[in-house]
Amino acid sequence: MISMLANAFLLALRELRRNVMRSVLTMLGIIIGVAAVIILVTLGSGATRQITRQIASLGSNLLIVTPGRRMGPGQSSGAAPFKLADAEAIERDVPGLAGVAPASSTAITAIHGNSNWSTTVTGTTGQFVSVTNRRIAAGRSFSAAEVRTGGSVCIIGQTVRAKLFGDQDPIGKRIRLQKISCEVIGLFEAKGQSSMGQDQDDLIIIPLKTFQRRIAGNEYVNMIMVSAKDGVSTERVRRDIRALMRVRRHLSSGQEDDFNVMDTKEIAAMLASTTTTMTMLLGAVASVSLLVGGIGIMNIMLVSVTERTREIGTRLAIGALEREVLLQFLIEAVVLSSCGGLAGIVIALVTSASLAGRLQVPFVLNIPIILVGFAFAAGVGVAFGYLPARKAARLDPIEALRHE
Repeated sequence: MISMLANAFLLALRELRRNVMRSVLTMLGIIIGVAAVIILVTLGSGATRQITRQIASLGSNLLIVTPGRRMGPGQSSGAAPFKLADAEAIERDVPGLAGVAPASSTAITAIHGNSNWSTTVTGTTGQFVSVTNRRIAAGRSFSAAEVRTGGSVCIIGQTVRAKLFGDQDPIGKRIRLQKISCEVIGLFEAKGQSSMGQDQDDLIIIPLKTFQRRIAGNEYVNMIMVSAKDGVSTERVRRDIRALMRVRRHLSSGQEDDFNVMDTKEIAAMLASTTTTMTMLLGAVASVSLLVGGIGIMNIMLVSVTERTREIGTRLAIGALEREVLLQFLIEAVVLSSCGGLAGIVIALVTSASLAGRLQVPFVLNIPIILVGFAFAAGVGVAFGYLPARKAARLDPIEALRHE
């Protein structure tokens, strides 16, 4: 049996070498199908990992409390904003917290000398740095006195530094935010672009009281960021915050929440699930190319049977068994599809690595999908090569020898 398989394999390779161009064109559908599936799944896996990393980079066990009742994806109804006392109550009354950072933001034009840049300024406290998992590359964070009294100081992101100061050291220099002149006391480390396409380095933070008094003109807080300690259940913290805020906002048992408590882990899971679903859908669409390639293999194998009718008749006449002829043509089809699968895998890996670098997503080597792609390609060869092989094996030797 082994010698019969080896002989059939050698005959298959000989026939493929005899018509190299036709063999390559026949494999093209398989190559495109396998490559498309692997590229899409690889890039999708990389995008999923990138989203997970970036959500995690927002902060450890981070929850975000915002005013407004949730109406639908990305929508919320209007509601009274928070005040600093709400953040202080959460920090005081909710156990298991690593930090609480109230924040309010607005778009603003920052000016230094002859340079200006439209960015986002956020009023917050010194805990913003640890809660959002940021690091200060140079300078320092706010002091307790600056937070308490509303000092005219700020910490800037790398994008703001590049736009206003170029390659200069910004520490100790001053920038103007509307009518405020702020001293730059700190520079954040670069974080890059978020999964939503937002530049995380394009920001300026100032003490919350400075923001409220000199920019917003009110005492409102638009968002409260809460970080739970390691090992503490964020779901429990979420329930405690919800219960506390319902009491502070005087909501009766029959009223719906007029605020949201969002867990970044849930956001990450939702985005990752969406990305995975889209990747599988696109992969399924791309796999249609494999079926088209299989039809091409069947077509060429049928042509090959017609061209080699006399050869088949001669083999049958001198004693070759039907199963040997069937096996020969079946192996030819499998070799065609398998070679196409291997070529598709190589092309997919090279293309995926290149595209991952351009799209700035991790290159995730997905061994299972590569094996599945190759197995599916070989399976297509078996499925679509069986009919031509069966036709060749059932030829009448006498009629085959008469064939011109």
